[in-house]
Amino acid sequence: MSKPYIPNDKLTKKAKKDNYRARSIYKLQELDHRYRLIQPGMHILDVAAAPGSWSQYCSEKVGPTGHILSVDIQEIKPIADNVTTAVCDMRDTSQVKKELNKLGWEKVDLIISDIAASTTGITAIDHSRSLELNTAIFEVAKEFLKPGKKLVMKVFDGTDFIKFIQKLHTHFSKVETYRAKSSRERSKEVYVTCW
Repeated sequence: MSKPYIPNDKLTKKAKKDNYRARSIYKLQELDHRYRLIQPGMHILDVAAAPGSWSQYCSEKVGPTGHILSVDIQEIKPIADNVTTAVCDMRDTSQVKKELNKLGWEKVDLIISDIAASTTGITAIDHSRSLELNTAIFEVAKEFLKPGKKLVMKVFDGTDFIKFIQKLHTHFSKVETYRAKSSRERSKEVYVTCW
């Protein structure tokens, strides 16, 4: 019998205490320590950013000389002076381009995404939806990520995961997978970092 879902786990409580919007902050923190993702002064695109905890973390790390553009199909509450939020469907790259242009950007130093479609509990369907969304993020990265810079995505593991990794290898020289220690035990999520 599987363990019941408990929303108030220790990382959820820690996030609340640390004034972060979600426990997912600690996944990005792990990834940052592992891959040295975020540096002062960077321009970062946070895709499907709501509620904004990843952008909160990036805001602290890039400092006043850096900036984050946080986009989502739902409105994100204001985060910090160095974070611009926008309602934007990343599946339409023209919308992403429009938001980047407002900031005077053509390309970014890092693209991050903790995206997840609403889950059904049916592994094959959840996996397929995850790949569809992450394929769209891959298209965004091909157009707007500076050469040699990093893309980080959350993907649900499943039957077509290896095929998706192979597709990423057509554009990036390095693609690494990582299961975050701060992910829930029952989670199928895998973080993929490309550069």
